[in-house]
Amino acid sequence: MLWKFCPLFSCRPLERSSEDVDIIFTRLKEVKAFEKFHPNLLQQICLCGYYENLEKGITLFRQGDIGTNWYAVLTGSLDVKVSDTSNHQDAVTICTLGIGTAFGESILDNTPRHATIVTREYSELLRIEQKDFKALWEKYRQHMSGLLTPPYGVMETGSNNDKPHIPHRPTKTITQVPSEKILRAGKILRNTILSRAPHMIRDRKYHLKTYRQCCVGTELVDWMMQQSPCVHSRTQAVGMWQVLLEEGVLNHVDQEHHFQDKYLFYRFLDDEREDAPLPTEEEKKECDEELQDTMLLLSQIGPDAHMRMILRKPPGQRTVDDLEFIYEELLHIKALSHLSTTVSIFKNIIHHQKGVFNQGEEGTSWYIILKGSVNVVIYGKGVVCTLHEGDDFGKLALVNDAPRAASIVLREDNCHFLRVDKEDFNRILRDVEANTVRLKEHDQDVLVLEKIPAGNRVSNQGNSQPQHKYIVMSGTPEKILEHFLETMRLEATLNEATDSVLNDFIMMHCVFMPNSQLCPALMAQYPFPSQGTEQEKMDYALNNKRRVIRLVLQWAALYGDLLQEDEAAMAFLEEFYVSVSDDTRMIAALKEQLPELEKVVKQVSEEPKAPQKKHKVLLQLFNTSDDRAQKRQPIRGSDEVLFKVYCIDQTYTTIRVPVSSSVKEVISAVADKLGSGEGLIIVKMSSGGEKVVLKPHDVSVFTTLSVNGRLFACPRDQFDSLAPLPEQEGPSTGTVGTFELMSSKDLAHQMTIYDWELFNCVHELELIYHTFGRHNFKKTTANLDLFLRRFNEIQFWVVTEICLCSQLSKRVQLLKKYIKIAAHCKEYKNLNSFFAIIMGLSNVAVSRLSLTWEKLPSKFKKIYAEFESLMDPSRNHRAYRLIVAKLDPPIIPFMPLLIKDMTFTHEGNKTFTDNLVNFEKMRMIANTVRTVKFCRSQSFNPDAALTNKNHQDVRSYVRQLNVIDNQRTLSQMSHRLEPRRA
Repeated sequence: MLWKFCPLFSCRPLERSSEDVDIIFTRLKEVKAFEKFHPNLLQQICLCGYYENLEKGITLFRQGDIGTNWYAVLTGSLDVKVSDTSNHQDAVTICTLGIGTAFGESILDNTPRHATIVTREYSELLRIEQKDFKALWEKYRQHMSGLLTPPYGVMETGSNNDKPHIPHRPTKTITQVPSEKILRAGKILRNTILSRAPHMIRDRKYHLKTYRQCCVGTELVDWMMQQSPCVHSRTQAVGMWQVLLEEGVLNHVDQEHHFQDKYLFYRFLDDEREDAPLPTEEEKKECDEELQDTMLLLSQIGPDAHMRMILRKPPGQRTVDDLEFIYEELLHIKALSHLSTTVSIFKNIIHHQKGVFNQGEEGTSWYIILKGSVNVVIYGKGVVCTLHEGDDFGKLALVNDAPRAASIVLREDNCHFLRVDKEDFNRILRDVEANTVRLKEHDQDVLVLEKIPAGNRVSNQGNSQPQHKYIVMSGTPEKILEHFLETMRLEATLNEATDSVLNDFIMMHCVFMPNSQLCPALMAQYPFPSQGTEQEKMDYALNNKRRVIRLVLQWAALYGDLLQEDEAAMAFLEEFYVSVSDDTRMIAALKEQLPELEKVVKQVSEEPKAPQKKHKVLLQLFNTSDDRAQKRQPIRGSDEVLFKVYCIDQTYTTIRVPVSSSVKEVISAVADKLGSGEGLIIVKMSSGGEKVVLKPHDVSVFTTLSVNGRLFACPRDQFDSLAPLPEQEGPSTGTVGTFELMSSKDLAHQMTIYDWELFNCVHELELIYHTFGRHNFKKTTANLDLFLRRFNEIQFWVVTEICLCSQLSKRVQLLKKYIKIAAHCKEYKNLNSFFAIIMGLSNVAVSRLSLTWEKLPSKFKKIYAEFESLMDPSRNHRAYRLIVAKLDPPIIPFMPLLIKDMTFTHEGNKTFTDNLVNFEKMRMIANTVRTVKFCRSQSFNPDAALTNKNHQDVRSYVRQLNVIDNQRTLSQMSHRLEPRRA
């Protein structure tokens, strides 16, 4: 959703209602530049900010201009260009500002702009005028000073020969003054231990020496794992105790700074005093009430502390577990996300540091921001950009062996970096090149391989010998195919082959080598060789043909019924089968693969049997006509859909076209019904009135509508007159009277059954089509679209029912009901609905209902807080990924996050490099797709015990949710329920 559909765009500041401000506030909270802003400050920004949208290549302002506005990037990116001369054409790009970055603070003292800003792509910005920004600065200086730039005057210059001096901060290995939160957490844990397990804190003797009032590391880990469901592993518990150790609330008796899950002695800060008091009964009660909140807090910040603990160790002292922990963390850091397998090189040489460097100094290290943010400062130009968590800096000086081109200034006190020293950085470059093999033809690279470890093998003498293998980094499509055929292990079973890297090629080939290109290439790999002795020809032919047959079987297994929609693939399969059949007369060894190939050809070449195969899809719901009697079938591109397309007068015409139809074909079908199609456009209309004109080449648009979205057809000159239908508004009364009688477990169970049906219909290739653009393949992603829309439907169902409930007591009951349903969804491993419900409860229209939340029992508040913590987006949603890693299939994953992962990989890496396929990118995307395959590797079997006499009512209810999906309407309803407090 673009920002132009937010009230920030549609309303000028003076015209904004309180509901408008709430919507803008919710959106801005999701932007990195504002995530640490005080709520009151952010509220004022919502009242005075303007929206700007700029096409690619637009100059926002030039170096030397006097500034009039402050900006924050909402979408897109902008280049920062600096020139040492007065000629703007001499400007060089020194960095790029991405989503969440802010710039323009020079308006506070009217100094000239330090750089020229040019849009790199279509971009949306938040703009605040100088007078408003100055007013905000005067009123909220204490909140803004640490969030924007260093205090003005720090970068003032003296003589021309002087350079700004930026002092280095000393590295601290432990916090000298504990924060109040962690002090309180330590007190709660100590008092709870004394209350529930007092034997854990006692005097202990070791080597004739007595250590007063100590705990043992292993016992502390055991105890913590027993106290809360949010602690999933001993490693996690170690990180939580490390938080206390870093802050000095828990101390090792010999002052070591690393908490260890060993028989080592630790002492709470309160027990350092000889007369440490025991907790009173009232304190024990308070600690019992606060324990889960404390555990939740520590579980959220524990992984960071664990990471810092490992990085403080000298590289030679890190254990295998330490290295694996770092490796997993590095995969979620933006600066390293594109490195795939080569990231393993870094995990042995990365250091931890809090520090900066100055312009002109010798480059000695490469840095990655682990926590916090920094300003990039150029002498005479001031702050030119800001870097955040996941960004990196310092490579240029190492690569060019030149002085630092800028200074790095900390924007906040608690910044942490990963550091790779120059020697190690150069070794990485040498190792990568030394392990790279390039196959050339006509002096051009056609295949690039990288040598990587393949695990250890034990020799006959019992010694462990390191083994290596070569993986494809890039190449031409034909050479990549040839390489995989040559390296295929024929002794492996089909399932083993499916799990090999060959599956990456089969999964991703549609991106760079469509079936129309793959099929002839496979046939070209199949003929007899023309050189060599008869025996050599026979041996070569046998092995080569078996490999090609194996690949074809694996390819057909992945595509399945989708091959029926590809004429070239069908023709190839029939031709290939005939060739193999003929060859079995001369090569008897091929006969063992023939039955399997024959079975595949028959399966995909069978004509669809109406109506079972070619079902008609009903209108907006996309359910089969007899949904109760039949198992839900996947929607195919050739299936026909009956769909209402509305006109400007809000009448409609029903068209019948294939699901995968292009917009051009939809216009033709509408024109046939209306009698005229001259100048017609097709428009997606949301319930809030947002309109999007669809492009003629867009395909399979029926399932891409929002929950209450509709398709309209109209002449282009009538576009501005289009308005939503009354039916798009959604319900006016809630259904709480109906579903409050249904058990939460039954609702969650039936939701999971339906979600599994939707999820199980999604073909793995739909994820590829969605990521790279379905129009590029002319394929449908209907099943994926419907599953993603289900997430939004459940989310808005939660908000709708609460906002339609006028009674305070009933709303409280609804909160409890939804928290229970979410808990059961989590129990059923239905993470898609679980997150949809939690996100519904965190929607601003619900979260602002303070009177309702105040009445919610503390037990449910704690459960909700724990659930909400799993939505923490830091470190690429690490909290969620830790939970999923411990689950066995069947799992219904949080699909929007998988889509985000694939989009991030796609947009951050080129598909082709130097005219070669970037196969490393293909492998990374295929790895995400394999997550879907893993989640469905075991079938979901509904719990028969939950099928009671009312299950049909529950089943029907969860499949026909009626919701309001207009955020503005929901916010207005929320304000009527509980008006804003003065």
